[in-house]
Amino acid sequence: MNDLDAESISLGILASHGGSNLQAIMDACDNGSLKANVAVVVSNNSGSLAMRRARKSGIPAYHLSSSTHSDDGDLDVAIKNILKKYSVDLIILAGYMKKIGPSVLRTFHNRVINSHPALLPKYGGKGMYGDRVHKAVVKAKSTETGISIHLVDEHYDHGPIISQKTIAVDSAEGVEFVKKKVQKHEHRFWVTTLNKIQKGEIDLDNAGH
Repeated sequence: MNDLDAESISLGILASHGGSNLQAIMDACDNGSLKANVAVVVSNNSGSLAMRRARKSGIPAYHLSSSTHSDDGDLDVAIKNILKKYSVDLIILAGYMKKIGPSVLRTFHNRVINSHPALLPKYGGKGMYGDRVHKAVVKAKSTETGISIHLVDEHYDHGPIISQKTIAVDSAEGVEFVKKKVQKHEHRFWVTTLNKIQKGEIDLDNAGH
């Protein structure tokens, strides 16, 4: 893999559903605000909007899931092989709802990153995704939430945090309010964080040290 502070970095993006973060990253690459390119998109959902977004932009998109590979190990290797085929420097989980396998994690050590819609370690772990996270924030009557971008390891929402943004919220406004407020910032925060990685301001190999 190339150094991440190279002139441009090659991204592999894994997404399960709408792909709005994928779209924000593609737009930033296209308009020059991010010195990177989306080389390939992988989805575990053959009907995902993320796949359609990628193909509309001329980006190779692959459906790889338990319906294409019934064995988890085979699926893990298939995803790794696609990412290697397109020589990606960095893998981004943009709303990807599946656990990353050991083959991908070994091959792309410290090069797989994910965003979580809360301030980890709060409201994280297995089963904590999407609206479930925002419901927990509202239930706790929290006055703040945020976005955490972290390295991915073999546990859910566990790897070292590389970038975090705190967002003030009024929990009394409800789940949809909190969700929309986080999403409003998330697209921009992904691009800001990727720029810092590309410029060497965030060192993934020393994250958490």
